[in-house]
Amino acid sequence: QVQLVESGGGSVQAGGSLRLSCVASGSIVSIDTMGWARQAPGKLREDVASWTSGDSPAYADSVKGRFTISRDNAKNTVYLQMNSLLPEDTAVYYCNANSIDLGGRKFAYNIWGQGTQVTVSS
Repeated sequence: QVQLVESGGGSVQAGGSLRLSCVASGSIVSIDTMGWARQAPGKLREDVASWTSGDSPAYADSVKGRFTISRDNAKNTVYLQMNSLLPEDTAVYYCNANSIDLGGRKFAYNIWGQGTQVTVSS
């Protein structure tokens, strides 16, 4: 019913930038929380950034000061601006949306995108 479509991944040299986008589609009234997580080979998925309505954006310490999350609520879209990229940022990045108001007192929870590969070379 609700799908997240991601774009913007790719390969970049260390110090470069990428901007990830994620659009939520469906009969959506509003989305409470949108964010990004990543998973590197052999590691667990880790939260990168999130933004809950009414709160301030939250970032993992490893990306603080380099990554910026933003939202366009009218378009049900979340972005992740990634600057000063490091090789350790290499991972599959996943978009997440939680507590999605579908109208009629119906909600969807914990919806994930398909993931987009980010590769940072030295």
